[in-house]
Amino acid sequence: MAGPDRGRIRSAQARPATGARTIDHAVWGMMKSLSRPRLAVAVVGAGQRAGIGRHVAAVRDDAAVSAVVDSDPVGLDRGRTLFGDVQTFASHRDLIAARAADAAIITTPDDTHADIAVDLLRAGVACYLEKPLATTLADADRVLAAAAESGTPLYVGHNYRHAGVVRAMRGVIERGEIGEVKAIWVRHFVGHGPDYYFKDWHADRSRTGTLLLQKASHDIDIVHYLARGYTRRVVGMGDLMVYGEVADRRERPGQTMADWFSLANWPPASNTGLNPVVDVEDVSMMLMTLDNGVQASYQQCHFTPDYWRNYTVIGTQGRLENIGDTAGGVVRVWNRRHDWQIHGDAEHPIEGVTSGHGDADVATMAEFLGLVIDGAPTVVSPVAARAAVAAGALAAQSLRDGSRPRDVPPLARSVLDHFAATTRSPV
Repeated sequence: MAGPDRGRIRSAQARPATGARTIDHAVWGMMKSLSRPRLAVAVVGAGQRAGIGRHVAAVRDDAAVSAVVDSDPVGLDRGRTLFGDVQTFASHRDLIAARAADAAIITTPDDTHADIAVDLLRAGVACYLEKPLATTLADADRVLAAAAESGTPLYVGHNYRHAGVVRAMRGVIERGEIGEVKAIWVRHFVGHGPDYYFKDWHADRSRTGTLLLQKASHDIDIVHYLARGYTRRVVGMGDLMVYGEVADRRERPGQTMADWFSLANWPPASNTGLNPVVDVEDVSMMLMTLDNGVQASYQQCHFTPDYWRNYTVIGTQGRLENIGDTAGGVVRVWNRRHDWQIHGDAEHPIEGVTSGHGDADVATMAEFLGLVIDGAPTVVSPVAARAAVAAGALAAQSLRDGSRPRDVPPLARSVLDHFAATTRSPV
């Protein structure tokens, strides 16, 4: 569909007019029903996360990856390996000039997200933007404003909302098993931290900002999702405790994480080949006060031996806690008064994959394409993605400034109204 019909995408999510915008389902339906080529999708950035583009063909027969964009020839070769005989471009601007895509999956480094997304949105190319939305609150607001002003669909890949452990916890809350949520505590054991985040650009705060964005944005979003509110005040603390002392550093041109990942890279200080610049914290903690009064905390450590997340959600009539965060794990609920016991008063098995969040990736891609092709409302909202950036970025500012509290500035009402029409969940 790349070419003249692309204008329909720009006008379909919302009309670029003053005030509240509502989705035009007739236009979306026409897009689906007209006899036309499949939705042309470009993958922008052929790095570690580019593989999510393979889910396009798995979830829709009316969309296909037809182009790959990467500034590195090695990346373009990787794109051809992933997607076959597709068009290739050295920059997203070349893609726009060629009118070669109706939609784009942006999987470039975090610090490039905002500029690429703004250009594509203004050109009428619907965007799946890998989380985090941006590395600064100002850039996050700039992306949302571009989507609202152009009317082009924007979706941010907060896939963890679709993970089995999150579905199980949300179900407990919605069924009223623990009453009204009042407190949430998250402990994040990032056992793969050295390989995931300290051997490439992620270790450089000028590229990442903070791992409270690149890594914690998943969990900040889930805190908001479970609490049904957004952070309004945040305090952070943290430090670079281990990896700053590792002297073995190197550039890794053309490589991705799969080239160096190994469980044998242990103990943490024995890791080699770290990024030349390592200045992000490997331990970070944050306290959050949400706009509905819920209190929350989040902690991450990148030199633990194990790799998983542990949530505790406390309500007015009980609490839940997950033991394990993939299939085989369980969400335990205690909602009767008693002394310590290892098993819950009720237990809910976690369904889905046994490692990672591949099933959630499939669900988010289906949701994105449903938005673009059918005009279907989504569980994940760009407003929620902005809230995660706000909390994480301001927590990093706080931890680097003596743990002074930071307040989250409000988002423009016109932008809130624009996205309200396309989201099933109010948070």
